[in-house]
Amino acid sequence: MTADQYALSANGLRALSDLTTPMAVRVAATLHLADHLTEGRQNSAELANVLGVDSEVLGRLLQHLQQVGVVQQDEAQRFHLTSTGEALRSDHPSSLRSSLDIEGPLGRADLSLIHLLHSVRTGKAAFPLLYGADFWEDLAAHPGLAATFNHQMATYSSLSADALVSAYDWGTFTHLIDVGGGNGRSLSAILAEYPHLRGTVLDQSEAVKEATARFTENGLADRASAIVGDFFDELPAGADSYLLSTILHDWDDTSARKILRRCAQAAGPAGSVFVAEWAGPDVESRITDMDLRMLAYYGGRERGVPELTALAKSIGLRVISTHSAGALIVMRLAR
Repeated sequence: MTADQYALSANGLRALSDLTTPMAVRVAATLHLADHLTEGRQNSAELANVLGVDSEVLGRLLQHLQQVGVVQQDEAQRFHLTSTGEALRSDHPSSLRSSLDIEGPLGRADLSLIHLLHSVRTGKAAFPLLYGADFWEDLAAHPGLAATFNHQMATYSSLSADALVSAYDWGTFTHLIDVGGGNGRSLSAILAEYPHLRGTVLDQSEAVKEATARFTENGLADRASAIVGDFFDELPAGADSYLLSTILHDWDDTSARKILRRCAQAAGPAGSVFVAEWAGPDVESRITDMDLRMLAYYGGRERGVPELTALAKSIGLRVISTHSAGALIVMRLAR
């Protein structure tokens, strides 16, 4: 390897391992920097005054963001967003601001990745090492974070709702229970497509309130309901289909088996259990960066078709069929 090749290789590795730029972008997101720039506060002194931060250091942050292409500076020394930086605006259609906000639930959880070594050594979540409680306990102790998290999850569920509808012919069933179904967005989309189908969301109390309101708003109250429950406890029996949509990746194999087993028990010999998860580019493998994030957050893991098949088999379930809509895989399981 020549000196030039070595330098290129080293620089490439430095770019892959750098923490400075990701944290600079996350600080900008946390401070709502893009929103303030859009509103006309475009030099470091103006911004520092409204943000209550150190003007000189903010200027240095902006200079780095300029160097990496997030902002640009004009001849009057005023900063403007680049096309890349636009996604840090709260009102941008593809906004990343809230998910990068290190004072919000997801951005805050991302900081646990600094203890990834702990997770690699132990197989356990890194989040408790940083915050003294697991993710769910911490969320319960901070109602503001919990409200933001629920809103973010509702946004993400809207991304999978259309995919769920198109991935499978739900019209072959009469009653679908969406276990951990949140605000009912996914179930509403399915019921709208299949007018004879009845549905139930099972989730925590706040999500149940939102789902009930959504069903009423969408004219589905006559065949949709929401009930408070916990997927680690006994689930209501009698439905012919049970759905776990992007639930299992939050949990390790032991916990995931318990959740699947509860669904299988409720479904009985004649019912079906559906598992929906986002997959990698080949639609079979797991998403590797999200896999490490789930590990650090919860001690969970992403699973592709082979891992989900093995998980199901370990509790006596067999794969009836596998379907996909984009990167979402939907597996039908039964005894």
